[in-house]
Amino acid sequence: MKVCVTAAGPGLDANLDPRFGRCAYFVVVDTETMVAESIPNSSAASGAGIQAAQTIANAGAGALITGNIGPNAAETLRAAGVKVYLAPGGSVGEAIEKFKNGEFSETSSASVSAHAGMGAGGGMGRGGGRGGGRGGGRGQGGQNW
Repeated sequence: MKVCVTAAGPGLDANLDPRFGRCAYFVVVDTETMVAESIPNSSAASGAGIQAAQTIANAGAGALITGNIGPNAAETLRAAGVKVYLAPGGSVGEAIEKFKNGEFSETSSASVSAHAGMGAGGGMGRGGGRGGGRGGGRGQGGQNW
């Protein structure tokens, strides 16, 4: 069986990344041969959840191990027949071994709400400033008041 693990890097030694749609890599492992294929997450920047779920289904994975998953991605995976398992952390290889030993239980619903990873939008350059300037610049205009 092919199992996909969300990861911070490529390979079995990479740490599990708890962010499903925004993880850096999907590591797809054949549990019989332990051969791993690392797929960069090209949808991490936008439309993350559903596109990531489609990537996993297209890779032929029958199961996903991740830290958190939203409702849209969970539904897309369920419709594709991919079972979802939640893991607290560790490496990709450790997660696969725990999966093979039956230490994870399948989840049937999302673990976070929709758009949970998007933040409050108070970043630089998006109108999130507080307007704390007082207009008392230190220019070299030559005027003395």
